[in-house]
Amino acid sequence: MSKRTRILIGFVTFATVPAMTLLAGGASPPSGVSALVDQSDGRNWAAFGRTFGEQHFSPLADINDKTIGRLHLAWYVDLPPEASISAPLAIDGVLYTATGHSVVRAWDAGSGRRLWEFDPKAPEASGMKLRQGWGSRGLAWWNGKLYVGTQDGRLIAIDARTGREIWSQLTVSKDDLRFISGAPRVFDGKVIIGHGGADAGDTRGYVTTYDAETGKQLWRFYTVPGNPADGFENDAMEMAAKTWSGQWWKFGGGGTVWNAMTYDARTDTVYIGTGNGSPWNHRVRSQGEGDNLFLCSIVALDAKTGRYKWHYQINPGESWDYNAAMDMELADLDISGQRRQVLMTAPKNGFFYVIDRITGKLISAEPIAKVSWASKIDLATGRPVEMPGIRYADSQKSVMWPGTAGAHNWLPMSFDPRTGIAYIPKIEMATIYDDKGIDTGKWRRPSGNFIDGANHADMITPLPGAGTSALLAWDVRRQKPLWSVPTPGFWNGGTMATAGNLVFQGHADGSFNAFASDSGKKLWRFDAQVGVLAPPITYRARGRQYVTVLTGFGGAGAILGEIANRYGWDYRSQKRRILTFALDGKASLPPASPTAAPVEPDTDFAPDAALVAEGQAVYGARCTYCHGVFAVAAGLAPDLRRSPIVRDKDAFAAIVHGGALVPNGMPQFAELSDRELESIRQYVRSENRKSLRK
Repeated sequence: MSKRTRILIGFVTFATVPAMTLLAGGASPPSGVSALVDQSDGRNWAAFGRTFGEQHFSPLADINDKTIGRLHLAWYVDLPPEASISAPLAIDGVLYTATGHSVVRAWDAGSGRRLWEFDPKAPEASGMKLRQGWGSRGLAWWNGKLYVGTQDGRLIAIDARTGREIWSQLTVSKDDLRFISGAPRVFDGKVIIGHGGADAGDTRGYVTTYDAETGKQLWRFYTVPGNPADGFENDAMEMAAKTWSGQWWKFGGGGTVWNAMTYDARTDTVYIGTGNGSPWNHRVRSQGEGDNLFLCSIVALDAKTGRYKWHYQINPGESWDYNAAMDMELADLDISGQRRQVLMTAPKNGFFYVIDRITGKLISAEPIAKVSWASKIDLATGRPVEMPGIRYADSQKSVMWPGTAGAHNWLPMSFDPRTGIAYIPKIEMATIYDDKGIDTGKWRRPSGNFIDGANHADMITPLPGAGTSALLAWDVRRQKPLWSVPTPGFWNGGTMATAGNLVFQGHADGSFNAFASDSGKKLWRFDAQVGVLAPPITYRARGRQYVTVLTGFGGAGAILGEIANRYGWDYRSQKRRILTFALDGKASLPPASPTAAPVEPDTDFAPDAALVAEGQAVYGARCTYCHGVFAVAAGLAPDLRRSPIVRDKDAFAAIVHGGALVPNGMPQFAELSDRELESIRQYVRSENRKSLRK
């Protein structure tokens, strides 16, 4: 059997027509596809958010607020030391996972026995693309096939029964900086995928749709306009170009769709949530002029053709990474006495949006966290009312709440369609911005810099409330909180709601928890022995309801160093596992292994002040994204202060310059000079010494 495997991800929609007629045109679905419609019985979890509408809600209720005390571990499996932050799928008694660089595995859902494994060997194929992302967020499934995206930009279809590759398409250019970390989505015999990369290169965002059976490309929609001299692909791009200024196309523009895609089967519409600009600074990429469509927007597309239907932009002229790439849930809700077909999203900028998904008109928007950048969202115009001084012009500092992590990040919220309550993993964070030292008229992207066109400092600074979080229950109809429960740290897991009056969420402190949906009372806690970020799922196998979650700590929060690292989850020692629970489960975990070992003194270090200063800059541009601010790692990659490799000049060069650990996910930096390599070593070793003084 091939060591390659694939998995597939899906969407959620709320409709009242019968489940078997929810495909476009009323056609009967292929075998098993009824599991993807919103009224499905919950036996399968066949998509990222369970169904097309992405509610992350299950109608299963054997496990409920009355039986939760009987919920125990049924089985577990140790995983290799690879990122485990993705959502699994469960279909017809088989569990599918995608971890690390899109290694897909199939497991017997009742016992945890591995059925097959598929490894696309993405690190070896990724080149410079390996310097971004932190592993797969999940899979898609359609008609017996799984779909997974890879770091090097492939979309791969896999036979769900055997793990055999069926087809593979390179969705990006081989030598650009686009990459895939998000889950594909499927609809009506098609699979859609976007990409990341707007923070690191001159990247123009797009989504591409392929035939789910053959891999043939069907349509592509660009999210920002290209060079007008080349002509526009469609009327939407010509319209969007009128909202840009200068020579934006030389910077790519951005607008990547790296996470949020949702399908409405009733209207055969795909909704995409777009990312930040490339570069971030509006004054650099567009001379400070124009709304810059379709950045930070929700865009509705005809699912058959990719034709533009409507858009709603959450942050016109965006400059703070307030992207709209967070999950989008669909529902039918009674609002002010009228039945509305709505789209809900809580993007980074701190507001919860309810939008008419037929017209794109804003219905309501209210803050869910501390917001300092806008006083409100004007319901008449749909535009934010910005506060003075937020655009960090003329080197002035702007303190922005929320910060770059957002009030809500990609870790999905869930929505209970019975009650109209959303459950959001909320973040309280701030960021200070300025563009001091940046010539906005002459700026060009420096090599290796992934935060571009602006200076920023995330709230590592001592502002009250910064670096905190909560599980927030939000009444969508009333746009008010129902309850809020403080959660540890600032970076916690995605949520899942069930008809058993339960909300499940993993936490940074190493716990996996269940709360009462109606009150927020914690009803159950399991010691997972490591931080839990992945969103959980629930499903039925052999007549029994199971709950599964992947454990392991890392992700984007790792760049924030000490704030994310306060629980000590070390890359090398932390356990990555599949944990599966059931009523009256009989399994148990072995005793917990130690967390990170103490930093040992680097006794042979002779600091060179000039090299340390140079190394701080080189480290900041090349290493911070994975190894953390001030070399304080937080589970995504090894803590270099503890690493003996840093103390060995030749070994360090073999890995960083020579690429010896590329198969393990460590990128190669062949362009670094001997002096730059030595400067990084000097900087990290100096941080080792500082840590021992604390």
